[in-house]
Amino acid sequence: MSTLIKYRIRDVAKDFGFQVKEVMEIADQYLDEKPKNNMQVLEEQELNLMFDHITQHHQIGSLEEVFAAVPVPAAKDDPSKLVVDDAPAAPQPSQPTEKPAQQATGAPHAPQATGAPHAQNSQPAKPGEPERKRERRVVDTSAVTVNTARFDDHVDKLVSERVSEIRGGKQRFNGKNGRNQPAGKKKGTFFSGKQRNEEQEKIRRLQLEIAKKAPLVVKIPDEIAVGELASRMKKTGAEVVKSLMKMGVMASISQVIDYDTAALVALEFNCKVEKEVVVTIEERLFDDHEDTTEELIERAPVVVVMGHVDHGKTSLLDYIRNSHVASGEAGGITQAIGAYQVKVQDRLITFLDTPGHEAFTAMRARGAMCTDIAILVVAADDGIMPQTVEAINHAKAANIPLIVAINKMDKPGANPDRIKTQIMEYELVPEEFGGDTIMCPISAKTGDGVDSLLEMVLLTADMQELKANPDRAAKGVVLEARLDKTRGPVATLLVQNGTLNQGDVIIAGTAVGRVRVMNDDKGRAVKSAGPSMPVEITGLSEAPGAGDSFSAVIDERMARQLVEQRKSQEKDAAAASVNKITLDNLFSQMQEGEMKQLSVVVKADVKGSAEAVKVSLEKLSNAEVRVKVIHAGVGAITEGDILLASTSNAIVVGFNVRPQASAAAHAARDHVDVRMYRVIYDAINEIESAMKGMLAPTFREELLGHAEVRQTYKVSAIGTIAGCYVLDGKITRSAKVRVLRDDVVINEGELDSLQRFKDSVKEVTAGYECGMHLDKFNDIKEGDIFECFEMKQIKN
Repeated sequence: MSTLIKYRIRDVAKDFGFQVKEVMEIADQYLDEKPKNNMQVLEEQELNLMFDHITQHHQIGSLEEVFAAVPVPAAKDDPSKLVVDDAPAAPQPSQPTEKPAQQATGAPHAPQATGAPHAQNSQPAKPGEPERKRERRVVDTSAVTVNTARFDDHVDKLVSERVSEIRGGKQRFNGKNGRNQPAGKKKGTFFSGKQRNEEQEKIRRLQLEIAKKAPLVVKIPDEIAVGELASRMKKTGAEVVKSLMKMGVMASISQVIDYDTAALVALEFNCKVEKEVVVTIEERLFDDHEDTTEELIERAPVVVVMGHVDHGKTSLLDYIRNSHVASGEAGGITQAIGAYQVKVQDRLITFLDTPGHEAFTAMRARGAMCTDIAILVVAADDGIMPQTVEAINHAKAANIPLIVAINKMDKPGANPDRIKTQIMEYELVPEEFGGDTIMCPISAKTGDGVDSLLEMVLLTADMQELKANPDRAAKGVVLEARLDKTRGPVATLLVQNGTLNQGDVIIAGTAVGRVRVMNDDKGRAVKSAGPSMPVEITGLSEAPGAGDSFSAVIDERMARQLVEQRKSQEKDAAAASVNKITLDNLFSQMQEGEMKQLSVVVKADVKGSAEAVKVSLEKLSNAEVRVKVIHAGVGAITEGDILLASTSNAIVVGFNVRPQASAAAHAARDHVDVRMYRVIYDAINEIESAMKGMLAPTFREELLGHAEVRQTYKVSAIGTIAGCYVLDGKITRSAKVRVLRDDVVINEGELDSLQRFKDSVKEVTAGYECGMHLDKFNDIKEGDIFECFEMKQIKN
């Protein structure tokens, strides 16, 4: 509007001969804000809209007839017909010259539609001229076709130059009944407030009808916030909250509701509900396509050996893989799951060895769930024992075939027929009695019947048609995990499908990392591992949980996001599991105040052992004392463990681990009871006796000192001599010695000899060097720590 200078509302009224009030009403329809007074300056766009409105609602039919004819209504029932007076007589006061209904008809001539001030009144005939005869004629406007283009020049001549300049050009007609109009406005005169409200109500009802015919489609996931639901339905949060209150659900805008509740709310607002499919990180990260028959090839069976303690499980595996490890394990029981692969008749079989003691129920169950065949070892001279029954139940729960190996047939008291009769009580019918359970009498000591047992294993595997696809990303299960001082987290994996390659990114539970080193069951480095192959790997961020499934993935960044998500979920689940006091459980918690609680911190060498110790200790709870394991971890006992035990008034139980030097000092300072065990029998029996009040600690361990192995010497007639440096305390000739490697106990025995140079001595104090030889133990390496202690009797 650079060429205009302050064109006000009163100027428009003056130029068109309108009342200021009328122009104010027109301006109210097109201005953003209601005009304050008639002195308000109008912008160019606002003027254009107002001129369009005036032109459309005050049009003329014929320029010649402006001064010659005045239209009057001819018939009320036919608005398309107008009666026109030829005489230019002024309109009578009692008969108005124009009505709103006439303006709405779009008649081609209307004397007051010129928009010029002098068109308001008709001029009388001049004196001396003959008076024109007044005639009345009817014009049928519905049948008239008007060439609107011919009026353009006349309009330009009649409208003042100033108005033409404001309009920015001449107004064009779009046809007989198609005159330009502002959007959403009808032809006719100005609307009153009541008429405008009625029109708005009609529009609103029309919109509702359209909405009913085409409902809004709302996609709802499994859970959605109230505010997000309102946004998707194009409703306010208050409306949705009100709808929820009617349904009896008290929820704020920020709270989350489930799919069913959200769907009911959406249906109440006439929305069409669709279930939103949320693609999780697991779905994007993991390859879950089903293998076709062409992709599958035969794989080796995975066999688990189960049975009662000391019935010969490890001895059987020893014979099969021609190695002996049972003699080096504490108490003659297997402490952690081992996996071995052997070749039988040019075919591979993978064996898992699960511990036989009842405290390792969880480890045994985990071993059964990832295997194809179970071998149940039963001693022919001992019969069915409680752990044997547990092994049977685990095999049944895993829905895997069971082969019974009746061991110790070389003993004089062996009675295999009694075993066959006893085992039928547990729904295992031998083949010779018409059942389908294979019975193989064997001797793990002499090897009798072992070849027949392996043939039965291969035959059972052939019947199962075990297959896998090696040409895909690896998937499997974590058999065991531990934290090595030099190598970091170490995990034993069993590949169940696909091929695991060195350098692959894997995710196992809350652990993620890249496979750096991969060794087979014989300790040899391998580059890849196919289906049914057990391997030991390094490179994970932390030690995963035993029994966790693992998968090889491509996107490491997304894998780390998934790990953080899982950790957050575990944290939330742990927080939710804490029993918070409410009015419902207030009375029960008051009653629990009478019950004593024994809190325990458990540390073990491997996760499977820690879990087993935790389960065993918590089973000792009775009506008087409740045992609660507040922490179970892997590795040496640290200062953090002592601090937790001190603040929680707990005891610390170490299984095959030792406390660090700083942790031991902290425990002595805070009077924290730290107890170490190598055999789980001792831990269970001692704590159970203490709970029953029968514990009589006649002897207590007294620590004497520590010595570090600096050098080793091998003497053919004696064995390995350790050249040591006494770090603290003293080493005495009569004391007992533990061998610690990375704070894990690998041997406990007697000191055979203690020497300084060539002389035998009774003791060596801190700061001096000495030579030490242990009784019946030669696996000594540089860096090992000898812990010297004595068992002293405590007076009652």
